[in-house]
Amino acid sequence: MSSDDVPQPPRATEHPSGAKPSRLGSFPRSLDDARALLTGSNLHLSAPTLRWGLLAVAAGAVIAAMVTLFVTGFDNETGLEAHTPGSPVDTVLDKEFGTAARGDCLSWTKPDRGDLVKVACSNRHLFEVAADIDMSKYPGKEFGAGSRFPDSLRLTELKEEHCVPAVQQYMSGHFDPRGRYVVGLMYPSPDGWKHGDRTLRCGLQFSGSTGTPLPSTGSAAEHDQSKVFEAGTCLGINQNLPTDPVDCGQAHAVEIVSTIDLAARFPGGPPAKEEQDRFVEEECARSATDYLGSPDQVRNKTLTLFFDYVDARSWLAGSRKLDCMIGKGTDREGFAPIIGSAKGEILINGQAPVPPPNSGRRTPAPLPGAAPLPPQPR
Repeated sequence: MSSDDVPQPPRATEHPSGAKPSRLGSFPRSLDDARALLTGSNLHLSAPTLRWGLLAVAAGAVIAAMVTLFVTGFDNETGLEAHTPGSPVDTVLDKEFGTAARGDCLSWTKPDRGDLVKVACSNRHLFEVAADIDMSKYPGKEFGAGSRFPDSLRLTELKEEHCVPAVQQYMSGHFDPRGRYVVGLMYPSPDGWKHGDRTLRCGLQFSGSTGTPLPSTGSAAEHDQSKVFEAGTCLGINQNLPTDPVDCGQAHAVEIVSTIDLAARFPGGPPAKEEQDRFVEEECARSATDYLGSPDQVRNKTLTLFFDYVDARSWLAGSRKLDCMIGKGTDREGFAPIIGSAKGEILINGQAPVPPPNSGRRTPAPLPGAAPLPPQPR
């Protein structure tokens, strides 16, 4: 697997629309990734590009921290009640969670997950069970009768020790750590622990930027793991960075124009970055014209096209799709807030966009914010 190469940003090219697509890399999934980006001595970036890198690192650290909050259960003190061998099992929640096994999918609507139910994985769900682990069989006295409920740090360690390999096995080694899913952990509540329950359930979930699970359809073991959204979806904005889907009438960072399936163009192994960039750049420009109804709309609304990149590691895990999106990049502060769908009237930073003057050039100069984002860390 040749995923150790750090990809370099594509060369800037101009488009008749005036705003070329720019490669939007996935945010780092860990602090180690962020640290590698900041300290890598082989990276030589311009000032604007370096600022984008710092923004990506900051976003990655925030996302990683918030995802950890959910999967380790900081908010679970009075929440999920699991199977409790030492007390009667007479609630739907105990029944559903306590009998959940490998391959089962779970869903809920209440913040405390008090209405948790098992559903068919073909339906919308929030968690897919990869393995259940009985920690009472763990060597030593740490999980024996009367033992103390694990703190958040220990639960995080248990997730790394048990759930990461369990998910890899469940996915037959083809888990994309930068894709749609993250490794999740469900565990007994403190009350369930007190009554003797030591069952951990490892699984996969489609996690939002705040760590809140987003609905998913289809089994992760059989699903393309690409983190993509439907055309017309707007991703919210927080501290000038993209977050989770919101109504386009609310402030957002980017709007999804289309999803590109690289498998249609590259049926073999991972394509070279340059080949992938050329193909995606052309497809995004074409789909933006189809989506907005005119080749001039991106430029007239002072927007920029962005696209992601599927690296070798994700490719070998089975990911083949990525999104084309439009937004207003700013050199110093990430993305500008946009209100309204780009198909109609929009406000950028509270103001209606003013189309740039037509200089008569066949290919107008790229708009501000069109510089490609930096390469992602290993």
